[in-house]
Amino acid sequence: MNDTTRPSSASASLKKTSIRAIRYIPEQHEALWDNFVRGSMNGTVFHEQRFLRYHPAGRFNFCHLMFFRGDRLVAVVPGGLRDGGRVFESPAGASYGSFVTEDISAQTALDVVAAFEEFVRQENIEEVYLTSAPVIYQPVLTQNLDFALLYRGFYYQRHYISHAIDLTKDGNPFERFKPAARKDIRRVTRRYPELRIEESTPETIQSMLREVYPVLLENKAKHRAIPTHSLEELLKLNELVPELMKLFIVRVGDEPIAGSLLFLANERVSLIFYHMLRYAFDDYRPIFLLMDRVTQWSKENGFQFVDIGVSQDTSDENPMTPSLKLIHFKEKFDSRGVLRSTMHKKYPRGAK
Repeated sequence: MNDTTRPSSASASLKKTSIRAIRYIPEQHEALWDNFVRGSMNGTVFHEQRFLRYHPAGRFNFCHLMFFRGDRLVAVVPGGLRDGGRVFESPAGASYGSFVTEDISAQTALDVVAAFEEFVRQENIEEVYLTSAPVIYQPVLTQNLDFALLYRGFYYQRHYISHAIDLTKDGNPFERFKPAARKDIRRVTRRYPELRIEESTPETIQSMLREVYPVLLENKAKHRAIPTHSLEELLKLNELVPELMKLFIVRVGDEPIAGSLLFLANERVSLIFYHMLRYAFDDYRPIFLLMDRVTQWSKENGFQFVDIGVSQDTSDENPMTPSLKLIHFKEKFDSRGVLRSTMHKKYPRGAK
C-alpha cells in the first residue's frame, strides 16, 4: 500500500457518525428487531429475539444493541456482557451473532462500527468478541462490515472449520456423494428393508423429540459430553419458533436407532444441529441414509446449503485443531470447508 492510499489510524471523519446505538428493550423493540433480522442480508434465526427467549432469566446478562440513522433501523447486534461487564460477546446463548444489516454501503458499515465503539467506550467495556455466520448464510457477496471492523483494529482471534453442501448445483445431491458413500446407501437400502426414515410434521415433532432424545444423550455420553440443549429447551424452542426444527428418525421396525435434527437457520441454509446414533446399529449406516434424506429434503424445500457444523478436535488444547476423521466423513457427501470466524478487540480502560 502506498502513502496515497494508506488511511490514518482513525481519521476524524470516521470518528463522527450520524448513527446512534441504543440498547434493545424487549417490551418496545421485539417485533421491530425480529422483522429487521428476517428482512436482512445476513440474519439467521439465532439472531432473533424469539429464539433467544428460550433461555431462562439470569442465564446471560444480555446486552442487545440497535443502530439507528434518524428513525431508520440500519443494524442490530445481539450479545451479552460477562466478567462483570468487562467483556461484550456476540453471540450469547446462540450459534451465530455479530452485526445484522441490510446490504449496506462501505460508509454505513464504517458508521455502524464507529457507533458501536462509542457505546463500548461509554460502558467501559474492555474486550469484544464477535462471531458471525459463515458467508453461505448471506445472499449478497459483501465484506463491508469485515473491512470496517478490521479498519477499526479488530483482528481474527480464531477460525473454526465448518462444512457445507452446496445444493445449487443441478441434479440430485446423491449423485455427487463419494462412490463409497453411494455404495453404502444402496447396499443397506437393499439389504435391510426393515429400515425406514420418519420425517417430523408440526403435529409430531414434540413427540418425536421426546422419543429420540435418549439416543442423543447416549451419543454424547460416549464422548463425555452433554447436548447443548436439554429436552425441555428443545420443546420450548419449538413453541417459540414453530418453524425452526425438522427432525428425521431412522427406525428398525418401531425402534429409533438414529436421527438428524435440523435448525432451519434462514431461507438459504438448513443446519444439522444434531446427528444422533445408537452405535450398536452402525452396520445399518443410518447416518449415511440421513445425509441422503436431509440433502434431498433441503434441496426440494428451496435451501441452497446444508451446514453440517464445525469439525474441531475438542480434546486438543488448541481449539482450532481440526478433527480430520470427522472432516473425512463430511467430505463423503460433497461438502466443502467454510470458516466460522471470531473477531476480537481490546479496549484498555481510559483509552479514547
